Amino acid sequence: MAAKKKTAKKKKAGTKKRRGVKLEPTELTATELAVAAPEGELALLAEKVTSEGGAVLATYKEPLGGHTLMLVAVPVEQVAPTPFQRDVSDAHVRKLTVAMDKTKRFLDPLILVRHDSGYHTPNGNHRLTALKELGAKSVLGLLVPEREVAYQILALNIEKAHNLRERAIEVVRMYRDLAGFSTQKESEYQLEFDEPSLATLGFAYEQRGRLSGGAYNPAIRKVDEWLDLPLPKAVVERERRARLLLELDDAVGEAVKGLKEAGLTSPYLKAFVVARVNPLRFIKGELPSYDELLATMTKRARGLDAAKIKPQDLAKSGGAPDD
Repeated sequence: MAAKKKTAKKKKAGTKKRRGVKLEPTELTATELAVAAPEGELALLAEKVTSEGGAVLATYKEPLGGHTLMLVAVPVEQVAPTPFQRDVSDAHVRKLTVAMDKTKRFLDPLILVRHDSGYHTPNGNHRLTALKELGAKSVLGLLVPEREVAYQILALNIEKAHNLRERAIEVVRMYRDLAGFSTQKESEYQLEFDEPSLATLGFAYEQRGRLSGGAYNPAIRKVDEWLDLPLPKAVVERERRARLLLELDDAVGEAVKGLKEAGLTSPYLKAFVVARVNPLRFIKGELPSYDELLATMTKRARGLDAAKIKPQDLAKSGGAPDD
């Protein structure tokens, strides 16, 4: 008897399968999302909310994973940003403040996670700051029971676009915070840290705040890899890689100084030197390791002869101006 053909699962209208996405959402309907009252650990969390002057406004299941969340109102002074976030942008806070003043409404609840005797928000520092500036006494938030979700949310935060420096500093703050209690491998935090080079740059920015990371990232992101080390040990390795990058930056800085002394002026000098000493564009096949690349570039930068560089060479380089 002929084998029965496997019936293909019918694709729902409007859905699209993205590469790397494994989520199979729940089949919960809209009427099944409401929860009468929190239970278990969530009930204890609800008691803390109310005992500290807050209120649980609703309990529900979100439709993708079926996780139970609470919509809460809590005193604004109990909420703070996670310590590993970027600093707020005054211009962005001003825009939010003006928008809230115009609408006379707060329509975008914060994500909250419990921390000590208060709450951390991983994605709402600008909105929280705007609320405080306006003198609000309370804030609305979606209370997530799992602390580790805060790191995942921060990685997906698109409230304000990051530049490279902001993102790298945010990554290193997360990195150090996680290393304080997590023994998982760095490679298990790819979502939170985004790219290996951001971790290395973050540790370098800690030592040199005015590092021109944008000049080096196109090269190092091609050879930097996720570490198969527990985070506490990975910190040591990232710090070592950051030191190698700073040694390269010192060598590039001396090369730029030599070009200036030779009478060459351009807003692209650092980018020019980095491009000049970067061998990757000539390599076909297997790329060198991070250490090999940094050693090569540092050696070439130290040996750069300003007398052999012509003004037209700079004109051809273009690129982004140095920081």
